Amino acid sequence: MSVERINSEKNSQFTRILSHATKVPGLIFLSGQTPVDGTGKLVEGGIKEHTAQCLNNLGNVLEASGSSWDKVLKVNVYLKNMDDFSAMNEVYEKIIPSPKPARTCIQAGKLPFDVDVEIEAIAAA
Repeated sequence: MSVERINSEKNSQFTRILSHATKVPGLIFLSGQTPVDGTGKLVEGGIKEHTAQCLNNLGNVLEASGSSWDKVLKVNVYLKNMDDFSAMNEVYEKIIPSPKPARTCIQAGKLPFDVDVEIEAIAAA
């Protein structure tokens, strides 16, 4: 089986510890994206802006992988605080095309760099 490691040039680079995605025949596993810009700086704002940035970062990785949001099969959302669920959903609903993929959303004990949201996905190649 062929395995391809993919990194988007539009996203911050953490290649010493991970790839933005791993592609195998038929599937793409996207690493969790946090609300940082291409330089690795946390974007300004709250949960809505941070959710949008995570989804934008995932979109960049999908593009670099030759896929798109239309091919996403599963999304996992990790929130620092479940009280942000409704606000996160407002942004998610607007950005993710319908029909929506399967999704899980949980409150995580602690996220990298103490961010308020991290989002990962699995897509069809």
